[in-house]
Amino acid sequence: MISDSDGPTAPSYAREEHFYKYACKVCDETGTSTPVKEPERPPALISGSYASPEAVANIIYDKYVMYSPLYRQEQDWLRMGLKLSRQTMSNWLITCAEQYFRPVYDELRLKLLDAELIHADETEVQVLHEPGRRAKSKSYMWLYMTGRYAKKQIALYDYNESRSGAAPKAFLSGYSGYLQTDGYSGYNILSNTKRVGCLAHARRYFTDALNGMKEHERKGSVAEEGFVRIDKILLEEKKLADLSPEERLKERQEAVKPLMDELFAWANSVQILKGKAKDGLTYLRNQRYTFSPYFTDGRIELTNNRAERSIKPFVMGRKNFLFCNTPSGADAAATIFSLIETAKLNGLDPYEYLLYILKKAPGMAVGDIDTLLPWNAPDSCKMTGVE
Repeated sequence: MISDSDGPTAPSYAREEHFYKYACKVCDETGTSTPVKEPERPPALISGSYASPEAVANIIYDKYVMYSPLYRQEQDWLRMGLKLSRQTMSNWLITCAEQYFRPVYDELRLKLLDAELIHADETEVQVLHEPGRRAKSKSYMWLYMTGRYAKKQIALYDYNESRSGAAPKAFLSGYSGYLQTDGYSGYNILSNTKRVGCLAHARRYFTDALNGMKEHERKGSVAEEGFVRIDKILLEEKKLADLSPEERLKERQEAVKPLMDELFAWANSVQILKGKAKDGLTYLRNQRYTFSPYFTDGRIELTNNRAERSIKPFVMGRKNFLFCNTPSGADAAATIFSLIETAKLNGLDPYEYLLYILKKAPGMAVGDIDTLLPWNAPDSCKMTGVE
């Protein structure tokens, strides 16, 4: 195999594939016409490339699951005697993301929009070469995912240059169910959704306030009372975690709602001039309406922690590979992360699931895309050794 990277000399290899075609000599002598079937050649993963499904799946797993940047993988391949540049690997990932993973992603998005509850969150990403923008400009990776009780679990990332509400409005076009987020006002542009707030986000303001205070200042403070009140509510909610949505809703009315009413009454009665504690009070006052759905549907969570946990894999990866080089690379990262996290949610091994797609998708008819969705994947893709 030959690569275009610079560095220490590594051995070159060539893999030959032989396909035999047979003919009948007797038929040739007698003039008999005998059809000879040529062996079918599996379509190349990438035309003109020696990339194999196994190699691409392994590179993806190392980068997006184990958070090993391509420059480290380049060194690993070289130590094994293969000169494979990070540019070549990047091109493989972008090509496979566009040709094979994106159709699966698009189908998953359609199914996500049919969900009754969607969790959303966003985090920063740096993309070096965005047209008309400085290299240090902030872009964003958005996350949208199904709720805990959805039969088909989906988590999708979406890269966008902006943090404005136009990004979720475009991605969730046509959606009209519950949308659970933090208090970011950008989501308010989605007029057809039923907004649901996050109590953990409110608690975070009071936690930050306490962390910024000296020990003797905490006792009896607004920050301490806000934290204790919210923590008590979350502890009560935790006791209901294993109940069915119907039982959970009933118990919430009795055990949680009185505490929530007291919390909002307290928030309206307290006056404080500045600081994180004031921000916490403002959040509770402004977001009170978003907590009403908790007491009408037992499937809704009291926090948006589900989305925050699912966006962490990207945050962890960002700490290692720091930035995306181009918008196409950021789009590829969003697509690949989406399939990996969706695979995990459905009990699939990410490597085996991606390998399954890479082996099956080349040459597949467009109408067969459903066979590549995670809940239709074969048993060989299921995660083992994890309960």
